[in-house]
Amino acid sequence: MDIFELKDFLEEKVALYNHPHFIDSDPIQIPHRYQLKEDIEISGFLVATISWGNRKMIIKNGIHFMELLGNSPYDFVMHHHERDLKKLEHFVHRTFNGTDGKTFIKGLQNLYSIHGGLETVFSQNQTDNSLQPAISQFKKAFFEISHELRTQKHISDPMQNSAAKRLNMFLRWMVRQDPAGVDLGIWKSIAPAKLSCPLDVHSGNVARKLGLLTRKQNDAKALVELDTQLRLLDPNDPVKYDFALFGLGVFEGF
Repeated sequence: MDIFELKDFLEEKVALYNHPHFIDSDPIQIPHRYQLKEDIEISGFLVATISWGNRKMIIKNGIHFMELLGNSPYDFVMHHHERDLKKLEHFVHRTFNGTDGKTFIKGLQNLYSIHGGLETVFSQNQTDNSLQPAISQFKKAFFEISHELRTQKHISDPMQNSAAKRLNMFLRWMVRQDPAGVDLGIWKSIAPAKLSCPLDVHSGNVARKLGLLTRKQNDAKALVELDTQLRLLDPNDPVKYDFALFGLGVFEGF
C-alpha cells in the first residue's frame, strides 16, 4: 500500500474500533463510571497501571481496586488514614500487590497535595512535541515519598528506553478529544498532537506488517519511529490509529 491507501485502510479500522461499543470490553470502562475530574483521572491511572495480561482480569481487578477505595478514589487518596490502607493489603494483580497499592495511594496524595495533581505534573513537563520527558518527570515526583524499590517497576521511564505503554495509554484516555466518546479527553492543557501510541506486542507487530515500524524491539526508540509515521498520517490526532493497530492485532489476528 502507498501512504494514501494505508491512511484509508487505517481510517476504516479507526471508525470500526473507535466506537462506544469498544468501552464495554476495555479497561477504559472504569474511569467512564465517574463524573468528578479527579475520580476519572485517578481511577484511570490506577487501572492503566495494572493493564497487562488478560483484559477480563484487568477489568475485574480494576473494579475490585475501586471498590477497595469506596468507589471514591479521590476522596480516599486525599483523606485516608493508615488503617484505611489495610484494605489494600491483599490486593493482587500479577506482580502488583498490596504494598504497591498502598504506595500508589500515598504517591497520589503527595502529587495532589504538593504538585497540583496529575494533569499539572504532566502539563508542566511537556515539551513542544512530546510527553515522554513528562512521563519521566512524573515518575520522579511520584516516588518522592518513602517507598520500596520494587514498586518503581510499575511506572516506566522513557528516558530509560521504555515505550511506557501503560502511561501512554492513560495519557490517550485523558488528553485525546474523541468525537466517538471512547477516550475521555478531560485534560485541556495538553495538545492531542503530542500523544504517543501505546506500543505493545499487538500494535508493534501490526505496525511492522504495515511498514510503519522497522525496529524489532518495542522500546522508546521504536516509539519515536512509530509516532513519526502516525503523525504524518494525522498530525493533530495521531494516536487515534492505536485503535486500528490494536483492533487489527487483537480482534482480527492481522
